[in-house]
Amino acid sequence: MSSYDLVVIGTGPGGYVCALRAAQLGLKTAVVEKRPTHGGTCLNVGCIPSKALLHASEAFEETTKHLPVLGITVGEPKLDLGKMMAFKQDGVDGNTKGVAFLLKKNGVDAFQGTGRLAGAGRVEVTSEDGGNQILEAKNVVIATGSDVANLPGVTIDEEVVVSSTGALDLTKVPGKLVVIGAGVIGLELGSVWRRLGAEVTVVEYLDRILPGMDGEVGKQFQRILAKQGIQFRLSQKVTGVERSNAGAKVTVEPAAGGAAEVLEADVVLVAIGRVPYTAGLGLDTVGVQLDNKGRIQTDDRYATNVTGIYAIGDVIAGPMLAHKAEDEGVAVAEILAGKAGHVNYGVIPNVVYTTPEVASVGKSEEELKKDGITYNTGKFPFTANGRAKVNHTTDGFVKVLADASTDRVLGVHIVGPDAGNLIMEVAVAMEFGASSEDIARTCHAHPTLTEAVKEAALAVEKRALHM
Repeated sequence: MSSYDLVVIGTGPGGYVCALRAAQLGLKTAVVEKRPTHGGTCLNVGCIPSKALLHASEAFEETTKHLPVLGITVGEPKLDLGKMMAFKQDGVDGNTKGVAFLLKKNGVDAFQGTGRLAGAGRVEVTSEDGGNQILEAKNVVIATGSDVANLPGVTIDEEVVVSSTGALDLTKVPGKLVVIGAGVIGLELGSVWRRLGAEVTVVEYLDRILPGMDGEVGKQFQRILAKQGIQFRLSQKVTGVERSNAGAKVTVEPAAGGAAEVLEADVVLVAIGRVPYTAGLGLDTVGVQLDNKGRIQTDDRYATNVTGIYAIGDVIAGPMLAHKAEDEGVAVAEILAGKAGHVNYGVIPNVVYTTPEVASVGKSEEELKKDGITYNTGKFPFTANGRAKVNHTTDGFVKVLADASTDRVLGVHIVGPDAGNLIMEVAVAMEFGASSEDIARTCHAHPTLTEAVKEAALAVEKRALHM
C-alpha cells in the first residue's frame, strides 16, 4: 500500500496544477486519472480541441472573405475535414503529453484508473481490467471536473444528437445544425461549423444570449453573429428531439407557451451547460456533503466537512472555468503546505473565443445595479481605433465600469478583436485596485488594439480623445 501526503483525483487543469504545486512544495504527491491521457475535459475534449477548430475554421473563412481585400488571391479553398481533425488531435496530443511530462518531471506518481474514497485517508484506484489498489493519503483533493448537462427527454448519441464532445469530432459538415443553448460552448462550436458551411440555428430558452454576461455585450454580440449568418430563436424551449432518416426533427415552442414548430436538422448540438462530476467517488461512504446543486460543499480553504478531504474546480461553487480551477489548485496545495493560498474571485476573466472574441472581468452593469452600487461608464468603439480600422476588425467595443465615488474599476467588458488578451491588462490593474484614471494615464503603444482600453478608461470622465 502506497502512502502519500496528497492524492489528487482528476488531472484536469485544476488537478494536475494542484499536484505540480504540491510537489514543488515538498509534498509526496500522487494523481489518479480515469482517462488514458491527462488533462481532463479541457485538454481532451474541451478548451484545447475547440480552440484548434476555431483557429482552423477562421483561417478557412479568411481565404475567401478577407484575403482578397488584402490583395491576396488564393483561389477557392477546399476543405479537408479529416486533415483539420488531425490538426486538432495533434494539438490535443501535444498538450496531454506535456502534462504527463510535467508530472513525471516533478516526481508526481500517476495512477491510471477510477478513483474513489474508500474511507478515511484511503483512495481506491480501479483500473480498466478490474484490478484495484489502495493509496493511503493524509489529504485528498477531489478535482473531477464536470460533465455535460442533459436535456430531459433528449438522448445524446454523439452521432446525430451530440454534446460538445461529439461536435468536436463530426466526420462531415452538417447542412443544418441546430444548437440548443446560447452559452459559450454553443456559440463557439456553432461558429466553427457555420464557418465551414453549416446553416446554424441557435435555440435559447432565455430572451438573450450569453446569460450571466453583461446585457449590452450580449445584445451587440448577437447582432454581430446574426450578421455572420447565425440564426437565433430566443425565448424558445425545446420540447423534443426525434431522430429521422435525414437527421433529426427538433420541436420548439415559445418559452411562455404557444404553438409548437419543428426544425429540421442534420445534427443537433445540446449545449445547455455542465454539471459537477461526483458520481462514483464514494462521497456518501465518507459523508462528504453536497449542496442543492450537487456541488461539493467547501469552506474558504477548500476543505469539505470531512477532515483531510478537499475539493476544487467545477465540482465546487463558482464559474466552471479552467483557470479558476488552476488557481484553486495552487491555493489548496499552498494551504496544505502551510502557506497562505488565496484566489480573488472578483477578478476572474471570462472569454468567449469566437470571432470577434468576447471577454469580461469583474461586475456587469446588471450586477452593480442589483447591488445598489453607483458607477460611471466609459465606452469606446473599435470603429474609432486606428489598428482595428486598418485591419478591418472594427466590430465591438470596450466598456469600463468604475465606482462613482472612488473611481476604482469594478468591471470591464470587451467585444472585439483579441478581447481575450486585452482583458488581462484590466485584470492585472484590478488586482492592484486601479482606478479608471490609472489606466487612462498609462501610456499605451500606438497603433495597438490596447488603445481602445485606454480610451474607454478616458471615457469614464467623458474625455476620450478619438471619438
